[in-house]
Amino acid sequence: MDEKRREVAARKERLSFAELEAMVAQQEPARNFFASVVRHPNGFQTSVIAEVKRRSPSAGWIRPEYEGDGFRPEDTARAYEANGASAISCLTDEKFFGGRLEYVQRIKDVVGLPVLRKDFLIDPWQLWESRAAGADAVLLIAECLTTSELLDMLILSQQLQMTVLLEVHDTENLLRVRPHVGFPHSSYALLGINNRDLRTMKVDLSHTLRMLDMVEDSRTLVSESGVRTSEDLRRLRMAGVRIVLVGEHLMRQADPGAALAELLRPGPEGEM
Repeated sequence: MDEKRREVAARKERLSFAELEAMVAQQEPARNFFASVVRHPNGFQTSVIAEVKRRSPSAGWIRPEYEGDGFRPEDTARAYEANGASAISCLTDEKFFGGRLEYVQRIKDVVGLPVLRKDFLIDPWQLWESRAAGADAVLLIAECLTTSELLDMLILSQQLQMTVLLEVHDTENLLRVRPHVGFPHSSYALLGINNRDLRTMKVDLSHTLRMLDMVEDSRTLVSESGVRTSEDLRRLRMAGVRIVLVGEHLMRQADPGAALAELLRPGPEGEM
């Protein structure tokens, strides 16, 4: 997190809080990310938060054509919207994921779906920055924040009218943050379980299922990483999990939109 702290400090020097506050005031109201994924729109029984992701620290550039300034996140987002996505997640961390904060607004300019800013958010200033950039929702990673920091950021996110996807990986952090999911307002908070072990980078979809008994409300639970097939969606759905975040699998395909359509394709008897 030291690298991210240096990055945030540099951003603060370039943009005053007064300027940032004025930018937030000029933004259109945030789109309702929470409702978009909890209500399972478009007739699907599983809501997919489809992610725009160019690279990862473990895999490098996901496809060769994603490297360079010619990458167009808006094209991917448009394809996701056309093929059943309920919302968009956009990586904005530049050093490790090849993202850019400007991608959020570029995506919002061409789709009607709400957009989540996915980054390492460790400072309340970044929440103002996210809303100024057009984000409708933000990711907060429990492993990166103390409980007091988390509470402060949950309150500020709600004040800025952004949904929070509160992500955990291990049991200890789930138990630590569980009492605060939905604080200060339940319709602004989702709980995410990351199936990727950030220490080993291994992905196991069963991780969500193993932790499910400790989750108070599976209706607002998001399973992150590891979803590749419609059978994966069915397996989660049978356990009561009906929201997923899918990124790398879709972005690895030549046509991410077609890959999403295939993922959401009904089974032989119409079962989603």
